[in-house]
Amino acid sequence: MHTVQNQIPSPKIMKKCSLFFCLLIVVGFVKPDPDPLQDYCIADTKTPQTFFCNGAPCIDPAQAKASHFATSALSKPGNTRGNPFGFNVTLANIRNLPGLNTLGLTMARVDIAPDGLIPPHAHPRASEVTTLIKGSLLVGFVDTSNRLYTQQLRPGDTFVFPKGLVHYLYNLDSKSAALTVSGLNSQNPGAQIASLASFTSKPSIPDVILTKAYQINGQDVTKIRQNLGG
Repeated sequence: MHTVQNQIPSPKIMKKCSLFFCLLIVVGFVKPDPDPLQDYCIADTKTPQTFFCNGAPCIDPAQAKASHFATSALSKPGNTRGNPFGFNVTLANIRNLPGLNTLGLTMARVDIAPDGLIPPHAHPRASEVTTLIKGSLLVGFVDTSNRLYTQQLRPGDTFVFPKGLVHYLYNLDSKSAALTVSGLNSQNPGAQIASLASFTSKPSIPDVILTKAYQINGQDVTKIRQNLGG
């Protein structure tokens, strides 16, 4: 069994690489979800849980079926009228694809209405790679230095959003819907839309915090909350 000391690069190598890259050499891999300890762990989503763990419990492996590893959840368009932004995310996760459990994966079908927007948001536990299937999108993310990386996508193009960074997807077409398929490297990536987190939390963030943070007045706070359904 190798120790951490055995994995530390030599001083000569350390001089030739950035601190971040060398840290990756030391730790080996950076993963949001732990590796599975068996071939598969089909999620038991039917039995009421009396014990709660970081993930979902497994069914008896002897009861595994091919259907546990297949789903048609992403085959149908989602309803983009369910929110004021004009988008819908349909997930393939352990609820409809129990064979994903412990594999560190989530797939998503993203439908965006004409002129629709997936507003700035972040996934705290996963990076995301998205491929545009239909339409024309403007996508981008902002790093921790407030630098924006943005790109217009056409069908067949792929873009990656690093873990935890704020990003968006905007449908440039005012007449036709857009469709993407995304993969995230966590079975529970999470999603937090910045505007909703700020203005529709329960209980509400105090107005004085929001007025100072966004450099707006109390009337603006009230209006934004109303517009977002808070």
